[in-house]
Amino acid sequence: MSRSFRSRNPVPIGVVSLLTLALVLLAAVYSDDLPIIGGGTTYSAEFSEAAGIQADDEVRIAGIKVGSVSDVDLDGDRVVVRFTVKDAWVGDRTRAEIKIKTLLGQKFLSLAPEGTGVLDPGTRIPRERTTAPYDVLEAFRGLADTVNEIDTTQLARSMEVIAETFADTPDDVRGALTGLQSLSRTISSRDEQLASLLDNTRQITTTLADRDAQVAKILSDGSLLLTELNNRKNAIAALLTGTKDLATELQGLVDDNNAQLGPVLQSLDQLSSMLQRNQDSLAEGIRKFAPFVRQFNNAIGSGRWFDNYICGLLPPSIGPVNQPGCLGETR
Repeated sequence: MSRSFRSRNPVPIGVVSLLTLALVLLAAVYSDDLPIIGGGTTYSAEFSEAAGIQADDEVRIAGIKVGSVSDVDLDGDRVVVRFTVKDAWVGDRTRAEIKIKTLLGQKFLSLAPEGTGVLDPGTRIPRERTTAPYDVLEAFRGLADTVNEIDTTQLARSMEVIAETFADTPDDVRGALTGLQSLSRTISSRDEQLASLLDNTRQITTTLADRDAQVAKILSDGSLLLTELNNRKNAIAALLTGTKDLATELQGLVDDNNAQLGPVLQSLDQLSSMLQRNQDSLAEGIRKFAPFVRQFNNAIGSGRWFDNYICGLLPPSIGPVNQPGCLGETR
């Protein structure tokens, strides 16, 4: 006879429950690495340099995103880039290339699947089949650092010595050296300006590189806006055409009713002019009309009855009735 759940030992049940929860949490954290529901198959490629590629950068095949870069490590004299690919075939002769995604230097890993068999995830793509781009931002930074280290004064003196040494050479050589001397003097006299220019250039490139995601988002949103405007061009064209037709109809309406509208507008102008001329009289009439309105309001303010006082119904001094009359007793 089986025992009820309440009568069982709670310790093993608690241990099993905790282990189950731990396994579920681990599966949730490392879901991308699971073979069935994970983020795909992990491969690796060797490059001569990282060229600015970073973790979470896109992996594309024929321009379509098929995965992302997992990490970038240094292995001796080469850089190993590990990446995951999902729902895409990768051949055993696949080529990999780090390409520039945006003008600000963001990169992505491009794959060109080749070969007859499937690439073994444990086999790296060798450097013979990988290509790293030249980083323009790093070139600007290196140029600024190099120029800052040049002694322009000494360089100008060296150019002058060379020009004096070859002073007796033919005219063509002497002219070239004279121009080189002038160039060296110009560089020496503009030393601080050139250094400031290159330093500002380096700061600009650094700022753009740091704001790469934001600028890319702006460009992407602008592209979406232009695409939407292009998709709605027919509606916008119909709106503009309808507005033009409405303006034409209104113009025709005004032309057709010009004979009737003219006298009406003229009479309205005369009325407004008359009211303007009699503005003071109208204001005085409204002011004097106010006491009557106030008294009339008091007369009917008690409800549905009128409070009235009738004077002069009987002549004054008729017997004991109405002796003083309406105006009261006179003296």
